Amino acid sequence: MDSGRVSIELVFAGRSNVGKSTVFSNLFKVRVRKGKKPGTTISPNFFRFKDFLATDLSGFGYIRGFERDFNERIKDFIVRYIEENAERIFAGVIVVDSRSFREIVERWDRRGYIPVDIEMADFMRDVGIDVVVCANKFDKVEKKQETLEFISRAMKVEKRSVVPAIAKKGELSELKRVLRELLSKKKRDDLLTLFK
Repeated sequence: MDSGRVSIELVFAGRSNVGKSTVFSNLFKVRVRKGKKPGTTISPNFFRFKDFLATDLSGFGYIRGFERDFNERIKDFIVRYIEENAERIFAGVIVVDSRSFREIVERWDRRGYIPVDIEMADFMRDVGIDVVVCANKFDKVEKKQETLEFISRAMKVEKRSVVPAIAKKGELSELKRVLRELLSKKKRDDLLTLFK
């Protein structure tokens, strides 16, 4: 993708099968390329408006049926992409499956590892990118408030930056609100119509 005149970018990241591409396509009203099997989208999807670019990065984490090397290449590509474009990326939306997030974090914690979602949030903050966590599939969550608080603590973001969503039904109003606020902070009110 020619990035000659892009000066502001929003990236979407997340594990495979959390609904990241559905969030992206419903937010921007675009069709996205997906792999034949869930979790196999490799090439990023893009949406461009004026000098604004939104990038739907490949899903990261373990992808069943693929070699470990393949999974590492995907993660390396994502890290390299973010590093190379960090100056223009104003925010990173990390999409999580709010139904399974806690169980995944606790399982990894018992093994003494940091889950890849948390690593990604830490990495984005380290390169100066604001992190927003989109808690997708929120209609499937029973303890809603408790879930949002857990995600906020685990991902080390303010509670107001953890937004519930039901991407399949197009329920993304909280995500739009946070993105409008971040664009206003960047003095880019000309882009607010993207998230009305």
